Amino acid sequence: MKKRVITIICFVLIGIVQSNAQVTFQPGVKGGVVFSRLTNFDSDFMTGFYLGGQLAIKFNKLYTLQPELVYSQQGANSNYSDLLIDNYYNESIITVNNSVKHSLDYLCLGAISKFSFGTGFHVIVGPSLDFKVNDNFDKSYFYSDSPIGFDFAIVGGFGFSFPNGLSLDARFKQGVVDIYGNNYNTNIDNNNNGNYDEVVLNQSFQLGLSYSFDIK
Repeated sequence: MKKRVITIICFVLIGIVQSNAQVTFQPGVKGGVVFSRLTNFDSDFMTGFYLGGQLAIKFNKLYTLQPELVYSQQGANSNYSDLLIDNYYNESIITVNNSVKHSLDYLCLGAISKFSFGTGFHVIVGPSLDFKVNDNFDKSYFYSDSPIGFDFAIVGGFGFSFPNGLSLDARFKQGVVDIYGNNYNTNIDNNNNGNYDEVVLNQSFQLGLSYSFDIK
């Protein structure tokens, strides 16, 4: 009986060792362009960039867990018009068009799940906890409120990985926390609905490259 127990334990330990031996670690770098906007903000897309590092923890051919630490430029462009009265000539009203760039820079900590297919294509999904490192809202023309210091976002997308460690990614990132920290569930209207059309959220599209180093 003892021999059987010892034999079973040996087989279990061998299986664990072999399983762990299949797990590989590949550090890497990543960067690309960000097209971002703010919902319910009367704004257009702003172009920025992201840059950072990643660690691909590959459990098998299908699944890879990929922690990431990325600096990301986000925000939005707003256009507005001023009406100026020209009294000196003929008291005409002059319309002046202006543009304001609202910057929100984050340090993003992500936990991306990457599902790979044999052809090199992959699908990615995961959460991202973003910490604000800079913004210019106190310098804006008519938005004087300062955004809160963090955001939580969901990331999804797809890409293609080459055998040499280079990958192409296209991602959509949706924030779920109001940038001012407002809880619009407490603002109830006559129909018992919150003012969800006032929620200001980060939203962005990302196109980029990453390179994973082989440390074998």
